[in-house]
Amino acid sequence: MDGGLELFATFDRSGRELGLCPRHEVHRQGLWHRSAQVFVFDSKGRLLIQRRAPDKDLYAGLWDYSVGEHLKPGEDYQAGALRGLSEELGINEINELQPLGGQRWVEIQSAAHVDREIQQAYRCEYDGVLQADPVEVAEVRYIAMAELMKWMNAAPDDFTPWFVTDLQEFSFLD
Repeated sequence: MDGGLELFATFDRSGRELGLCPRHEVHRQGLWHRSAQVFVFDSKGRLLIQRRAPDKDLYAGLWDYSVGEHLKPGEDYQAGALRGLSEELGINEINELQPLGGQRWVEIQSAAHVDREIQQAYRCEYDGVLQADPVEVAEVRYIAMAELMKWMNAAPDDFTPWFVTDLQEFSFLD
């Protein structure tokens, strides 16, 4: 949900919770908040990517993770990841979410905002039916990693900056 009614828990750089703040203020002020990312692969090793809806407040219309989900106040990373899979893609039967490393502090700056997230990433496998939420997701597709790498090299501006960074960090493009 975009807009001013969604509240995020905010944190200082040491991880101490500061309180709740509306989403638009969190992004405008560059406050630290939590999120979970999920890389969904099918049994053929292809990555599910989503194109963000055209009215998203950040990086509208760009290609992104399978799921990127801001956490609700008090929610843990795995619960947020599972909620995101359900809400954004209609995936409700994941056998296992495998953590990719530990919690990370990630800062992405642009001319319009500073996005500061405390993140946990996961991977999973899924071959079932997808039901993308059109409010959140404009399009989804599975893509082979070699094809994705060629596309990113040819048109890096088609993708969110955090997606490009994380694919490299987690060695998916090696």
